Amino acid sequence: MAKKKNKTKRHKGLKRWRQLSFLGKVWRFCWVAVLALVGFSLFQVLFCSVFNPPLTPLMAKRFVEQVKDPDRPVHFERHYVSLDNISPHLINAVAVSEDGGLYMYHHGFFIHRMKEVYLKNLRGGKQAGASTISQQTAKNCFLPHSRHMWRKAVEAYYTVLIEKIWGKRRIMECYLNIIEFGDGIYGCEAAAQHYFHHSAKELSRREASLLAACLPHPLRSNPARPSGYLSRRGSTIQSRMSTYGSVAKLQEGKIVMVEGKNKKYINMVEKENLFDFALWLLEQKMK
Repeated sequence: MAKKKNKTKRHKGLKRWRQLSFLGKVWRFCWVAVLALVGFSLFQVLFCSVFNPPLTPLMAKRFVEQVKDPDRPVHFERHYVSLDNISPHLINAVAVSEDGGLYMYHHGFFIHRMKEVYLKNLRGGKQAGASTISQQTAKNCFLPHSRHMWRKAVEAYYTVLIEKIWGKRRIMECYLNIIEFGDGIYGCEAAAQHYFHHSAKELSRREASLLAACLPHPLRSNPARPSGYLSRRGSTIQSRMSTYGSVAKLQEGKIVMVEGKNKKYINMVEKENLFDFALWLLEQKMK
């Protein structure tokens, strides 16, 4: 009886499908595809809220590049650790260098900075970026590296998801465990072992600032033997760690930030949202 009912339902479904117009079939296919993609993205984010991603698109890309280049050794180092086993100095350093000490206050985006970068890039010259740690985590964890507008849109979608589902602690933990610190070196534990021969929990203030300083150009930087530029950038980050306040302690699953001299920006980033940016961008396009 159950088999007959299933066959009847299947036949009815096929009959309804055949009765649809061409546009009706296209519309049905589109919304089913959208629902499937949304469901898949939610599964990804929920999975990675508990488990560390086994492989990221960037790791796969770098591996292929290494295999294709005969002069480039195939190298892969990665060791996941919990946030409790990472030096507070490194958490402070990346929060300051990447998010200007405002990591705990934004909702995944620096809208003011995004507007500035958009106008700057319109004028030409060297392309600038405005990605927060949350955006970089979404990009590195789920998406291929490209500059296409569709990728930026999907990145924004994933950023909203991880901000809502993961929270700041998990975002920081995942970021520090998957970010690239050198060719084939992923995560702060692997970087600390490779460059300084001890664990990420034992990183000093100076070592942490140098690791944070190499993040914009990890393939061209060596924190163990820093160039003059890298050394100066590390010193700047150290100085800002004192100026802006720090992500000082981990208590009850939350990162407690001590407010520094960046207080005037806190209200700004707390009130900004993507809808405001979309309206502003539409105004710019219509000018």
